[in-house]
Amino acid sequence: MASDLATVFTGLKFVNPFVLASAPPTESKAKILRAFEAGWGGVVTKTIGLHPVENVAGPKTIYQRASETKPYVSRYKRPDTVSHSSWNWELISDQPLELWLPDLEEIKTTYPDRMLIGSIMAGAGSEEEMENWRKLARAVVTAGCDAVELNISCPHMDRKDMGAHIANDEDMIRSILRAVTEAVSVPIWVKVTPSGSRLVDAARAAYEAGAASISLCNTFPSLPLMDPETLKFEVEVDGLVTSGGLGGLAILHQALQRVSDVSRAFPDKSISGIGGIRGFREAFNFIAHGAGNLQVCTAAMEDKGSGGIGTNLIQELTGDLADYLERKGYTSIEDFRGIARGRIVEHSRIRRKSEAYNGGYAQSA
Repeated sequence: MASDLATVFTGLKFVNPFVLASAPPTESKAKILRAFEAGWGGVVTKTIGLHPVENVAGPKTIYQRASETKPYVSRYKRPDTVSHSSWNWELISDQPLELWLPDLEEIKTTYPDRMLIGSIMAGAGSEEEMENWRKLARAVVTAGCDAVELNISCPHMDRKDMGAHIANDEDMIRSILRAVTEAVSVPIWVKVTPSGSRLVDAARAAYEAGAASISLCNTFPSLPLMDPETLKFEVEVDGLVTSGGLGGLAILHQALQRVSDVSRAFPDKSISGIGGIRGFREAFNFIAHGAGNLQVCTAAMEDKGSGGIGTNLIQELTGDLADYLERKGYTSIEDFRGIARGRIVEHSRIRRKSEAYNGGYAQSA
């Protein structure tokens, strides 16, 4: 049987499992249309809110590189360097809802076979904010979005009732899911922060409250580097900086750990994997740990000549996946999704040099 790149994820048919994540590559109608033309199976829009935002008066995203001869990490370009990570202090979309809605309608009309996921954000803790979630969800779905992704993971919010601040509050998660599922009937994805200590509990609350999928991982809260000679941060405004998000290859292994944690706890639930995907090998690992959908950001933005939407990258990803399926005799990614789960075990189950190993505990008398 011939292999097929098409996947069904949260009840939606994607022409391939590769999706542009909610970020600068999906911040406008023009970029999303170009992304679909290039071959991406879906996009998650830049997060849409009800309150105007204004970004910093300086660079919003930097790319950090390292080399063998000078292994320090820096945004400064040097010969023979390779990508290490991205760092950003991007806020949600500065385009108001009323401007997004006709754009979403045009995008879906132009590419009816591609999946359009509307990322939305509001606050928490009051009925007024719950109504804001409902309003946003109804609006983007009416405009043509096939699913909604709830952004409760952004590490850049000053408001303590928004973004990553509420991602580990299980009662808040349930309240938001209750409001959104009352408002719309499309699949609801929940993007949670990777930095909390109760990730599995947060995922459980979301799934039990009606989430169709968990999206993991958003960027990790972090700070940019300071140059030891100039004493300037590599990105700053008036000498000041605040917490931003680390993404790209640097977070790959941590993202895989978190996807694995949730996937092993809920093997029958859906996960959209994010964090450090630059090519097929990284994508394969997310699938092997249980993800049924792959979101990409940093690598698309770094794709030279693509205008930040990964024109060359999506051709590479789909080509390499098709080749892998054919070589292995697989018909789809479902044939190997989750194959790593059973080999992730407690530390005590890893064979030791000596049978006398007692796990660090004193021998009982």
